[in-house]
Amino acid sequence: MARDNPHRPFTPDPAQMALQPDVSGNEINGLGEDEPRRPRLVYWAPNPDDIPHGQMQRWFYTVDPGIGGYDEERQKRMVYLKTPLPDVARDRRARTEAEWRADLNRFVTQGTCERIAAADLQPEWVFEGHAVTEPRVVVMAVQHDYGEISAAPAATAGLEVMRQYTRAAAAAWHVAAWLREQGWHARPITGPMAGALALIPAAIAAGIGELGKHGSLITPEFGSSFRLSAVMTDAPVPLDGPQVHGADDFCTACRICEDACPPEAIGPVKQTVRGVDKWYVDFDRCLPFFNQTQGCAICIAVCPWSRPGVGLNLATKYARRTARD
Repeated sequence: MARDNPHRPFTPDPAQMALQPDVSGNEINGLGEDEPRRPRLVYWAPNPDDIPHGQMQRWFYTVDPGIGGYDEERQKRMVYLKTPLPDVARDRRARTEAEWRADLNRFVTQGTCERIAAADLQPEWVFEGHAVTEPRVVVMAVQHDYGEISAAPAATAGLEVMRQYTRAAAAAWHVAAWLREQGWHARPITGPMAGALALIPAAIAAGIGELGKHGSLITPEFGSSFRLSAVMTDAPVPLDGPQVHGADDFCTACRICEDACPPEAIGPVKQTVRGVDKWYVDFDRCLPFFNQTQGCAICIAVCPWSRPGVGLNLATKYARRTARD
């Protein structure tokens, strides 16, 4: 049983729950399935009518956050979603691995994103119903302002999430546009609406972070306080690899996000999901509170790794312990 917190007990709005479908979101996600398969879209469908929880997704937008700026931020993000990408150039410029890395890292030094890394794109990351031919994926991370996100589930934290979704969309557009100008096919993937690709496994493979108990990634620099976007491409960008910083071991003993979760959606142990044992958040418990608070974000805000400087110290301690072992 989780500890008391100021947001519990939580009673879902009956108007929202009347829209709940008969099928469990956990079933759609593959909870308890022993065999691997591709993911199925459970939420954030571009067309809500395509998914069982589509009416609950529509209900999300009826909630009044109580502050301005939400619609304006959505419009900013839509600019990047609607702006056409440049044509793919006919001539491809040859690059060494060092030149590729230097060129990609410029998106970090220029402030477009805070992290950028690449991985071979795996079929099991592609949502059912989508076809992907690009062999690689470039993943970007954009960091939240901790002072803003730490107010979660207040509306100001939700607005900060939207700001970073806008930055993530901009990063994906600019990276895709640049790759196309270099002669390579590239198409962006950005949230919150789902695209062809599940971003978290791609980000893990690219070394952006480790999966945390709260279902989000953890990285030493940002904790869980960041958003992702990606670009699928045939460009021969240099590959990165998974990184281990101790977050997985830390989560095994830590209960902070469990105790902080109002609907008690975060469990104490890993579960089998589509043939993989992993940390998993109960979708059916999480969604009503998430919807009623326009995004919640409590779990990423309270994660000890998210506090500025703490994650780096924890990673250093883990590295020292590993070296001793």
